[in-house]
Amino acid sequence: MALTTATIAAELEAANKVGDPDADALVSDLIDNREVDGVNALFRTIGTLGPNQDLSQLPPRLAEFLKKAAAAPPDWSEADVKAAESFFAHHHGEVSMLQGTVGLIGTYLSPTGAYTLRSTGRLGGVEGPGRRLSQSSRLFVDMGNKNAMRDGSLAATVTKVRLVHASVRQLHKKSGVWDYAKWGEPVSQKYTTGAACVFSAQILQAMKNLGLDVSKNDAHGFICSWHYINHYLGTPEKWLLPKDAEQVSALWNQVRDDEWKKTEDGVFMTEQAINFYRKFLPPGAHDAYVAMVRTALTDKYADMAGLKKNVLLDTGGKLAAGAHGVVSGVGGGLLGGTAKKTVGVNPYKEILGVASKAFNEVERFALTHNEDDQPQMHQELGDNR
Repeated sequence: MALTTATIAAELEAANKVGDPDADALVSDLIDNREVDGVNALFRTIGTLGPNQDLSQLPPRLAEFLKKAAAAPPDWSEADVKAAESFFAHHHGEVSMLQGTVGLIGTYLSPTGAYTLRSTGRLGGVEGPGRRLSQSSRLFVDMGNKNAMRDGSLAATVTKVRLVHASVRQLHKKSGVWDYAKWGEPVSQKYTTGAACVFSAQILQAMKNLGLDVSKNDAHGFICSWHYINHYLGTPEKWLLPKDAEQVSALWNQVRDDEWKKTEDGVFMTEQAINFYRKFLPPGAHDAYVAMVRTALTDKYADMAGLKKNVLLDTGGKLAAGAHGVVSGVGGGLLGGTAKKTVGVNPYKEILGVASKAFNEVERFALTHNEDDQPQMHQELGDNR
């Protein structure tokens, strides 16, 4: 049964103490036997989950895990697939960029999430944003690909991320320094479903804040896609993200202010991400980009993340009308041509286009950096604190 508002507090407390027993047992064994690097290499041979995927060359215990992991989400239907495909047909470019910016920053607003990422060496230090994107970009790209929810390719990608999460849990456990009383389980089921809320309900709210029109059916489809992903991340049915957009939004609105706080870790991670994106944006676009992210998050949460206000923002935290020319191309600027009067025009349209194009470059970097084009488990922790 999906989460309900009547039981959410108790369920979140319980979910915070639970990891992913099947994945944890497998990954703990792989770490102990120094097999992680070898299995990471095999990830490139696993293109789909389903009856047509050849698993014969994999270690037997990994093949058995993947066979079990291939089961479809509960109550999954062709209508759910079609609704999800409709959403991505209309919004794939914009939503991938927003998930990789607003969504990731949202995960940094979880104190436990920010601490986990920062304390997990390769994911958290100076190269953290690139590493974080190398784990996430494949997911953001694949979930909008044609037939991704039909041919098992998205399920395979998400299951690899599931094993990455298990590696983080097991390495923290083996380190002996994780404070379970304070933080609960590393990458717990609470965090997993909470992140699904950030990447779904919070992103739909961000799109609305930016003046992007999403139909009711498309919003339903986007939530369905995250129900699908939540399932393949190893979340038990009782804690799965519901397939109802209004219900997920209500749940997220109810718990967000308890779950999101300003922390030094979160501000650090956000600053690293914003600085990382800067080099992919055209000259002069960075302030408009930050203004867009602030509006997508709203001032309240942007301030929690430590996002600075700048001259392109008016007193209400919106992109000032006069700043539109910076993006639309005064004197042959970023998009070419000349600035036009913006009455009745979404002031974020141009910067959304610029940011989406830049994010394509971010994704390309993340997916090819050190040839790391697949989610990768960790054999050991680093410490960048």
